[in-house]
Amino acid sequence: MVKHNHLIIRANINKPPTDIRFVRKWLRKLVSAIGMKRLGQPVAHYVDVKGASGLTGFALLQTSHISLHCWDEVVPSLLQLDVYSCKDFDKTIVFDSLKQFEPKEINYVTIDREKSIRINSPS
Repeated sequence: MVKHNHLIIRANINKPPTDIRFVRKWLRKLVSAIGMKRLGQPVAHYVDVKGASGLTGFALLQTSHISLHCWDEVVPSLLQLDVYSCKDFDKTIVFDSLKQFEPKEINYVTIDREKSIRINSPS
């Protein structure tokens, strides 16, 4: 049976990632650690726009996606991470992967998108 697991994380961190290659590697490791299969290589870019500076990255999964966004102009820095998969995964592995960013605070929500979304048909 297909699952619809969505983990949404917002964290205040002390060590925001700023290296594109590092984030690509970090995403590859996370995908592997949670037992997923990548569709191609992760993509990452650094955005250098005042008020929105930071790193963003994305990995397509056979079962959906992982997206990462960091804002490094604010102190502490802000990290947002989405892990969405149609396959079960261990959320503690995801939280452990964030330790290298030295989180000060982590808030998260998990959504079973199969049960929590009401789909309305057009009339």
